[in-house]
Amino acid sequence: MLFSKKPILIDARGHLLGRLSATVAKTLLQGQRVTVVRCEGINISGKYHRQKNRYLSLIKKRCNVKPSRGPFHFRAPRKIFYRTVRGMIPHRTVRGKEAMARLSVFEGIPAPYDKKKRVVIPSALRVIRLNPQRKYCELNRISSEIGWKYSHVIETMEQRRKTRSSQYFSQKKNQAKLKAQARKNVAAKTAEFDKILAANGYN
Repeated sequence: MLFSKKPILIDARGHLLGRLSATVAKTLLQGQRVTVVRCEGINISGKYHRQKNRYLSLIKKRCNVKPSRGPFHFRAPRKIFYRTVRGMIPHRTVRGKEAMARLSVFEGIPAPYDKKKRVVIPSALRVIRLNPQRKYCELNRISSEIGWKYSHVIETMEQRRKTRSSQYFSQKKNQAKLKAQARKNVAAKTAEFDKILAANGYN
């Protein structure tokens, strides 16, 4: 992934948890800022019940001497992804702390990221990397089963965002159609000027 001064905005929906985390961790250590949205749509390879039991057994682990010291068990999808990335980074060192400070994670696509271009990581997409016959599950479902209570809130917000996005896209399409028609109407009048602009490298 090429270095950019602007944060890389990744749409995590449909990505495999481990592969996406490894790519993000490597990118963070290189000094790049990364923002990950729609963490609830991340996929995990393996059967749903097996993954659910694994997370339930993890939640039971406690420090008998002083439970307030940890370990702290995250239930939100963004926090689960955050911790997975943290496990691939030397987060106790200065370099690791600075790398983790460059990471931002969200459920859904909040403003202002809903109006920015989002990218995907082809090497981490489930449809490319996972055998179609293999079982997989979604992080949203597991988080809801182990105690995350905001799945319906994120779903409602996403429906509103998609409605606004479809309205904006239809308006943009109509404007492009009107603009093309306007150019067609004045094509005869501007033909001479178009030739001059084309000769100077303007298309």
